[in-house]
Amino acid sequence: MDFPMFHLDWLNNRFLIAVIAIIHVIINHGLAVGFIPYITWLEQKGVLNSPKDQITDFKWDELIYKKMKVAFIITTTIGAMTGVGIWFSASLVSPASIGSLIRVFYWAWFTEWLVFVTEVVLILIYFLTWKNSNKSLKAKLRHVRFGWFLAGFSWITMAIIVSILGFMMDPGNWNTNPTLANGFTNPIYLPQLLFRTPTAMLIGGMFGVLLTVIFTKKGSEIRETALKFGGKWILVCVPFVIMGAVYYWNVMPEAMKANMSTAVGTMEFEQYYNLLKYFIIAAASLSIIIAVWALVKPKTLHFSHVILPFLFVIGFLGFFERVREFIRKPYIIGNYMYSNLLREEDYPLYKKDGILKHTTYTSVTEITSENKLIAGRDVFMNTCSRCHTVKGVNSITYVFERMYGFGKPLDEATVAGYIPGMHKGRTYMPPFPGNREELKALASYIKHLQQTGESLEGVQSTGVSINPENSAESVAKQIEKIQKEEAAKKKAKEIQLTQN
Repeated sequence: MDFPMFHLDWLNNRFLIAVIAIIHVIINHGLAVGFIPYITWLEQKGVLNSPKDQITDFKWDELIYKKMKVAFIITTTIGAMTGVGIWFSASLVSPASIGSLIRVFYWAWFTEWLVFVTEVVLILIYFLTWKNSNKSLKAKLRHVRFGWFLAGFSWITMAIIVSILGFMMDPGNWNTNPTLANGFTNPIYLPQLLFRTPTAMLIGGMFGVLLTVIFTKKGSEIRETALKFGGKWILVCVPFVIMGAVYYWNVMPEAMKANMSTAVGTMEFEQYYNLLKYFIIAAASLSIIIAVWALVKPKTLHFSHVILPFLFVIGFLGFFERVREFIRKPYIIGNYMYSNLLREEDYPLYKKDGILKHTTYTSVTEITSENKLIAGRDVFMNTCSRCHTVKGVNSITYVFERMYGFGKPLDEATVAGYIPGMHKGRTYMPPFPGNREELKALASYIKHLQQTGESLEGVQSTGVSINPENSAESVAKQIEKIQKEEAAKKKAKEIQLTQN
């Protein structure tokens, strides 16, 4: 309630974060956590299997270098930009939750930033010194060690962030004992980490196989050898991915499992929910098929055979990120902060006073017949706009028209009667936090939107309106008033003591 509301009415605010985050996770997991150890392992194989009179197998080393070059370019461009993009978009769309997470995980995030800086330095050293490392065996072995250090730091970065992601799903006993240790060791942390780690390795292996068929000639010996190594890597990873997924599913709270049917897409997707299961089975099965194919008949494996399984594995991780974001609803931080950025413990106050009174950026505090629509707009912006748009993705008018009939004018009383109990039928929605007058204003605004078809612009377009009760002048007067009252009480007490 203390931040101006950025809003993209055509896209949906959460969707903005989701697109950036999914791209970043695919690159971070697949090309940093999973691909770097794969590449280092292959570089090391080149040294171990080289002729006695050579430092390494130079043809093999050149192939591995080409693969690393692709990963280096992607991670230091798109990977880096989307990493910054997550912070930028989350700060715009969800500043209250980011602020809360920073307060809880300050030292964990500080450590992660130090590890990340080290990771960036190591990847620059590892890639840029590759050619020079081939001048001596000592330099080459040192270079391989840099690769393993880089792989380790990449994994540590993920391990810290996964703790924060698990905390957002289920803080465990943090709500009763809010310490960093309790937040870090939340119930979903270890299961999620044990799932993400082999999944990242699987993607790294699949990406490596894809690059092998791109950079090598059909039927060549080097392609055959590289594909066999890739096949072994994938076969080792798949069982751990499956075990991690089962473990993760078993510890997931039942309330989150109940949201699974609508987690991938929308309400309409629910009837096609089984397609998700088939997609997951297909990703695992195709990975095994490609791995066995690479081991048994590597000379017959082509780009057209590898690209579809690779896309399935990438899609599998993308679906996982989408599902993880959705199933924790109605919370953005489990049992602490709802997805509308309002803390659960503050709801009784909002129910009593209304939310507008406690909102810093609003033009309305007292609702009248003249400002009812403006009040409804501000209520919608502060309680609904994190997940709903007016005319775009997950449109609020579309939601009500789907329930009560397309082409029919919405009834304010019906809308106002539905909203207070909506969270009971749709458990992924937080309860409405406002008072009765704000509920009526919101219903009027939703009907107005249907009738006019107007859009809703965020503060990036309209600027801000400060709640006069929360302005600097008002707060200063309130402080001055409190100080005068305390001074008067103190003086009265001194007089009383003097008389006694």
